[in-house]
Amino acid sequence: MSGCKKPRTVANPLESTITTPSERILKECHNLYIDINNGLVKIAESLGLRLLPPRKKIIVMIMGNHSAGKSSFINWYVEEHIQKTGVAIETQGFTFITSGRKRESLTGNATLHLYPHFRPLLEFKGVTDYLSAEISTSKQKKFSLVTFVDTPGLVDGDMVYPFDVNSAITSFGEQADLIFVFFDPMGQALCKRTLNIVEKLSEKCGDKLRFYLSKADEAGRETDRQRVMMQIVQELCRRPGLNKCGFEMPTIYIPNPQKPSRCVNQIDEVCETIEKSINQAVQKTLNQLEKDCDLIISTISNTLEKDRMNVSSNKSNRFHSFLCGFLGIFLPSLFILSFIISTFAPEELDALVGEGLAKPLYLSTGVVVYLWDWIPEDWQIMFVITFGAFSYLLVFLAKYFARQGNKTLTKREKKKLVEDSDYVQDSVKAKKRKLYEEYLQQCAAEYDL
Repeated sequence: MSGCKKPRTVANPLESTITTPSERILKECHNLYIDINNGLVKIAESLGLRLLPPRKKIIVMIMGNHSAGKSSFINWYVEEHIQKTGVAIETQGFTFITSGRKRESLTGNATLHLYPHFRPLLEFKGVTDYLSAEISTSKQKKFSLVTFVDTPGLVDGDMVYPFDVNSAITSFGEQADLIFVFFDPMGQALCKRTLNIVEKLSEKCGDKLRFYLSKADEAGRETDRQRVMMQIVQELCRRPGLNKCGFEMPTIYIPNPQKPSRCVNQIDEVCETIEKSINQAVQKTLNQLEKDCDLIISTISNTLEKDRMNVSSNKSNRFHSFLCGFLGIFLPSLFILSFIISTFAPEELDALVGEGLAKPLYLSTGVVVYLWDWIPEDWQIMFVITFGAFSYLLVFLAKYFARQGNKTLTKREKKKLVEDSDYVQDSVKAKKRKLYEEYLQQCAAEYDL
């Protein structure tokens, strides 16, 4: 590498609003991918690879029957009245609730631009018309690292949704990091549509599912709550895909100082689950960063190795093309020249080309004439036809080998690949190790590092 090469930056400057180490690490990892000049996404595109930048926040999808308290929980967590709440089906579509620089509402297309990971939702007709995003400036709890997805309230019967709600929720769940299922104790806890979707999600991403008995303070006495929970658990256990050991369903409700309740409220455990998922997301992001770096380095190495093989193959093809072309022209030319020279007397040939050149011409052409005399007269015509076909075959092979050349990299392209490989190996992977150390410093003892 030349000494005048400009140094390459590792990432964009961090925003001053980032305060927590996890938020900063996720932001830096994201910037390593999207950097305009030398981001991993751009490098991967030049290699024919497709990388998606990691999300800077975890996705928590909340589903359940209508009036199960999904929107109320989001408002409580964010500490801002963002989603409408009530007994009616307030949420008819999918709403992303995330933190940002200013309060804003986005429609379907803008939401998909903000969350490109969810573009597969375009396969479901009508979903984008019922897709939106609410951006809040709240920094309460861990909201700066969380994006909630509020899903349509689910009901049985003749309720018609403007899109395939079962498949859409399943697709959302596959992309989410956590799936909270809220069961309402007030009569809709055993909604079959909800249970059907949960069972389908359990087959593909059962480790993401978390079950909660919401609005537990409205379930009456403790015996009433236990009865409702037993009904829900029994119904869930009847489903083969949900019949698992260690089933848990904490009771939660929105705290209200003006309406105290003796019911055990485990809503703080929900926050702990979210925080744990954030920590796991940081680890997954750093691990994925290393995998993507290794993928880029190995792809560049394979590309350079393939180019070396192509260069070697092209040299071999050029040699074979030259050899076949030379023989295809030289042999018939020598054959014709031999008979022309044989018509000259030695003295005439000496006078025409000189004594030094005449002797080797006589020797070489004499061999051809001598071999020709060995061929019976009846076979000479067949020999000429065969010899002409053989010469034509040699010319054809020369053209064939000439067309077999593979495209090779230019010096500039090879230099760019080497620079990209060195950058990923020396800069990005080194940055990843540093970020991992900073992340571990939050939890591990100093002497363990």
